[in-house]
Amino acid sequence: MTETFDTLVVGAGPTGLACGIELEQRGVKTVLIEKGCVVNSIYHYPTNMSFFTTPELLEIGNIPMTSLNEKPNRTEALKYYRKVAEHYKLNVHQYERVDRIAGEDNAFEVFTTDRLGGNHLYRVRKIVLATGYYDVANRLNVPGEELDKVLHYYKEPHPYYNHDVAVIGAKNSAAIAALELFWTGARVTLIHRGPAISDSVKYWIKPNIENRIKAGEIRAYFNSRVIEIQKDSLRIATPTGEVTIANDFVFALVGYRPDLEFLAATGITLEPDTLRPRTNPDTLESTRAGIFLAGVIVAGMHTNEIFIENGRFHGTLIAGAIASQLAL
Repeated sequence: MTETFDTLVVGAGPTGLACGIELEQRGVKTVLIEKGCVVNSIYHYPTNMSFFTTPELLEIGNIPMTSLNEKPNRTEALKYYRKVAEHYKLNVHQYERVDRIAGEDNAFEVFTTDRLGGNHLYRVRKIVLATGYYDVANRLNVPGEELDKVLHYYKEPHPYYNHDVAVIGAKNSAAIAALELFWTGARVTLIHRGPAISDSVKYWIKPNIENRIKAGEIRAYFNSRVIEIQKDSLRIATPTGEVTIANDFVFALVGYRPDLEFLAATGITLEPDTLRPRTNPDTLESTRAGIFLAGVIVAGMHTNEIFIENGRFHGTLIAGAIASQLAL
């Protein structure tokens, strides 16, 4: 199947949706291709997660976001972004993966595959990449990481009741997972290569996890690293020597990164030190003419520089540039 549009947006997270809205409002016929569901990354957040920000900082398309509490939760965010996509009648193709981008500015060909294995070809003049970073987990690169018991995303604690669970990492996601697992009756061990819980952990979470560790309710190995994951145990290198502990499940919550391989295959030039894509700061157009970057991927490996709160404004910048170019 072949379809023609002015612009194709890869990714339907909050930033991708914001780009689609801004483009359509400028009369630019746009399609959004999303390999998962709408706001797929937020869907994969922990079930009971609350954002660390207020509702107005998550808003897109000038549509107010409401919340029962000061900070919105995952369920409220999912509902909000669904309603925004519906309100603006955005053309979002879910569960469809971009395989390849060919052609050049004003004459791109985008090849995709949908969830049923069907192949699609889109002929478009401009492309916006808003692929985020949450879909590619950082790896431990240790033997046994391929076992089914190793998880890179934490959803909820119930399935791990009365099991030996290791949480690797010491930032917000790891601290929250360790606490919820402990509260639900799992035997939790936290393993971190650094000397302590990260200072970036939110102020209402950090003393809680530290107190659980101090009381011996959560076992912790700092300045330590996993060297092998076995079916029923873990081998850990610690400052006092190697230890082996019983283990049923592992949550490797050591961060995520942009899909740099996809960016490179698309012809995007990356800075060698930071892996930050080279873009025009005034338009966010990449070194491959006609392809624009939006959201956290603009920051390369420095994923803590851009969040929904500021990435959502990329849509206005990019849409203005595209509309201006298409009008020439």
